[in-house]
Amino acid sequence: MIKAGIIGATGYAGGELVRILLGHKNAEIKWFGSKNYTGKGYSSIYQNMFQIVEENCLDDNIKELAAQVDVIFTATPQGYLASVLTEDILNRVKVVDLSADYRIKDVSVYEKWYQLTHQSPQFIEEAVYGLCEINREKVKSARLVANPGCYTTCSILTAYPLVKEGLIDPDSLIIDAKSGTSGAGRGAKLPNLFCEVNENMKAYGVAGHRHTPEIEEQLSYAAGREIRVSFTPHLVPMNRGILVTEYAAMKENLTSEQVRAVYDKYYGNEKFIRVLKEDVCPETKWVEGSNYTDINFKIDGRTGRIVLMGALDNLVKGAAGQAVQNMNLLFGEKESEGLEFVPLFP
Repeated sequence: MIKAGIIGATGYAGGELVRILLGHKNAEIKWFGSKNYTGKGYSSIYQNMFQIVEENCLDDNIKELAAQVDVIFTATPQGYLASVLTEDILNRVKVVDLSADYRIKDVSVYEKWYQLTHQSPQFIEEAVYGLCEINREKVKSARLVANPGCYTTCSILTAYPLVKEGLIDPDSLIIDAKSGTSGAGRGAKLPNLFCEVNENMKAYGVAGHRHTPEIEEQLSYAAGREIRVSFTPHLVPMNRGILVTEYAAMKENLTSEQVRAVYDKYYGNEKFIRVLKEDVCPETKWVEGSNYTDINFKIDGRTGRIVLMGALDNLVKGAAGQAVQNMNLLFGEKESEGLEFVPLFP
């Protein structure tokens, strides 16, 4: 039985980790860490856990809590784990970090985009970027997994096969992305109030969203050279979901059969990536509450471009579900264990 602890258990991603791990047959949650709710009953914070979780929240003292578990999930703001992680902790437990602290290999890029001084850059090089479908073998032997962000997971998976095979010009890639409000976290913020979000859509972080360098870094590995993309996120009035629409110039005239063959090459055997049938566009409602990513494409022969589309649940495949998928790899479990639930509808 894998003994797990969650720091940041009372945030949206942390709450989703609790929900998923409670259904995992080979894992148990030993403690629920929360700086803001220390000493309070977990089910008093999330009433859906009434008579399911009886424990109180502990603090976020990772050094002391590490002695009780095999793996720690840190669903915390950027900068937390980097400020407390030590060699001793990594020698004792596996860590799956849901923040951006170890996703970007160039510390100067991280510090520029996140406006933070990285306090443990010595661990950046060994951290494995936990996009399971791409880095599966590396994850298996890791001590520290940098769990990808929600926008980045959807954006990268949607374009990766075509970038890797050199079928599109990656520098021409434009990513138009939309997210539900849970992606902004559970903290009270004026822009996320109901009256601000309801009946409204807006772009934000235009030409400067902090997920941009993460997308560029991972797709640069696929391209074999440094690339630049245009990424624009939008906030939409729904709880969950990421939808990306990506546009890129094709390097040669391609048929739908050729493109589909490339997606099948990379994702044909992947449990959690569904390449949809021709002319079926991904929709957030068909992945809600699940660990699936739905992907499709449309060739625009008139402009010589291809339109790529992807959808996932930002709290599951975009956060907690992917984190559990990484845990399964770390401990030799069936990769889909605890994650084989169908999407919710309606």
